[in-house]
Order: sequence, then C-alpha cells, then structure tokens
Amino acid sequence: MSKSQPTVTELTEYCDACDARTPHEVSIELKTESKKRTNRAFSREPYRVTKCHTCGDERSQRMNDA
Repeated sequence: MSKSQPTVTELTEYCDACDARTPHEVSIELKTESKKRTNRAFSREPYRVTKCHTCGDERSQRMNDA
C-alpha cells in the first residue's frame, strides 16, 4: 500500500503557547489507533495537525472529536 503525502495549508490561527494569532501549518493525517495487530489496517482515524510558525508548538485533534 502506498503512503500518500498530507495536504498542507497555511492559516492564521490562535496559538495557546504564543497567546496570539499566528501563522500555522495545517494538515490532515491518518493515524492508527488500535493496539491489536489484526485491527490496525481498519483503525485509522483522521487528525487535524497544526504547527505554529512562530514558536513551533504542534497539536493534533481527532476529527471525529472536533
């Protein structure tokens, strides 16, 4: 199975670490959550990943929990 590159977008968002609105790199990634080896292929969930260009703080949030 080939691994696709995440799509990256730059947005201005609030950064908790900077306590201000700063430029962020935003992407969607599929992450495996299951610890059981047999279910890993079917347990990928989308996550929204943001990284602040000012301080480097990186956060991810499961899209189903948004």
